[in-house]
Amino acid sequence: MKLKTVLTAAAVVTCLSVLTPPAVASPAPPDPAPGGPQRPYEPDVEGTKNIDSLSVTATRGAGRSVTIAFDRSSRAETGEVPAGARRFVFLFDRSVRFNPEAFPTCARTVIEERGARACPAGSRIGGGLGTSADGQSQEVLAFNTRVGRSPGVLVVLTGSGVVLEQTLERVADPYRKDYRWALDEILPPTSVPPQDRAGTIRFQLSFGATRRHQGRTVGFAETTAKPGDRLTFGLWSEFVTGQVVLPTARTPLKNGGR
Repeated sequence: MKLKTVLTAAAVVTCLSVLTPPAVASPAPPDPAPGGPQRPYEPDVEGTKNIDSLSVTATRGAGRSVTIAFDRSSRAETGEVPAGARRFVFLFDRSVRFNPEAFPTCARTVIEERGARACPAGSRIGGGLGTSADGQSQEVLAFNTRVGRSPGVLVVLTGSGVVLEQTLERVADPYRKDYRWALDEILPPTSVPPQDRAGTIRFQLSFGATRRHQGRTVGFAETTAKPGDRLTFGLWSEFVTGQVVLPTARTPLKNGGR
């Protein structure tokens, strides 16, 4: 009787192990803007897993203008310096549209040859702050530009002199339910080996300039949402290890009182 009981229990365990599917890792979030510029290929490298979080504020200004401020934090799962990034794609709520044609543009060559101060008045459309793992911070400036034939943004890290390009792209499926537009930022390969590229532990970047254009106040970013409505934002990020993450944020639209 005892032997029969043991065999029956073993059979149950065996049955459950057959019926229970093995744990499967969640697939990486797909590329939100596959039609934009392509980054030169680099093989993945061994490195730490990054853990990212995102907070966003959206503040209504004059007319339909809105200031959208992204605040990304990143840390290494192992407690070391976060792995370096290959690409960031900023995702904007479906209610948000952009007016790059209403703002002067600044060419990358102008910044590289004469500095950010040489950009035309009114071409700066945002800015922020980047913080490295050693606690050092540097100012970040954002300028309206053209990247080839596409509207875009130049992101200037003033301390290091690095200039990054963002292209304005329509998002692809399955992102169209929540988002309409993306700013796609590629961090090109450098002479520093990928495994030695340190990631930032915090990166803050806002978009939200306004100006008078054709008799009215327009924003670089505008929204059809009303104060109190909740907006959805995301930051698709790819690292040199091949890891892809997509932290998101839901935030109420604030009234800036203007």
